[in-house]
Amino acid sequence: MALVTATGLVKTYTIGEVRVEAVRGVDFSIPPGAFVSFVGPSGSGKSTLLNMIGCLDQPTGGTLTVAGQEVQGLVRREAARFRGETIGFIFQDFNLIPVLTVYENVEYPLRMVQSRPTAERRQRVMALLDAVGMADQANKYPGQISGGQKQRVAVARALITNAKLVLADEPTANLDRDTAERIIELMKKLRDEFKTTFVFSTHDPRVVRNAETVYTLEDGKLSPAKEASHA
Repeated sequence: MALVTATGLVKTYTIGEVRVEAVRGVDFSIPPGAFVSFVGPSGSGKSTLLNMIGCLDQPTGGTLTVAGQEVQGLVRREAARFRGETIGFIFQDFNLIPVLTVYENVEYPLRMVQSRPTAERRQRVMALLDAVGMADQANKYPGQISGGQKQRVAVARALITNAKLVLADEPTANLDRDTAERIIELMKKLRDEFKTTFVFSTHDPRVVRNAETVYTLEDGKLSPAKEASHA
């Protein structure tokens, strides 16, 4: 059974008197445990598509099912709860909270969306920080660590609630080549370990090379999926 399924998915914005079709009738299916990339030029609809999958934006038409839940009809509070329980996010600018330590940044979703005892939270946070190689940096603040380390923390934060799905919007855009490649390998390793589905919006050929399936978006339309070449 697919983890994410879209049928005839449409997103239209109205800006003044101009109607913009950001996503135009796309169909796709993503299985559990997949490593998938949506690629295309700026303005092609990639981020809009990820925002709809992540319940940050509502489709205008069509159907979208994530982890067995039809999400297009969810009201804001329902969407927020579903998002907090099911989906993790990784951003190109890391989105860490500067006044919280590395540990507190990773713990934050547990405090916000899941009521767990302090000892249980600590055990899970430290296990994930260890998995991303950041356990020894737990008490530092985001301003005290490198970009690659920030993205490792962001990966841990995305997985902390046992998310079935992680959405990564240009996660390597602000990283140098070697760091980007290490982050991609880390995400693949964690996908295998935690059985989490990773879906990327990206321009980065390194991410595309490592994806198992690649969807190409252009002017809001989706080309048929193809298996990525790892040659």
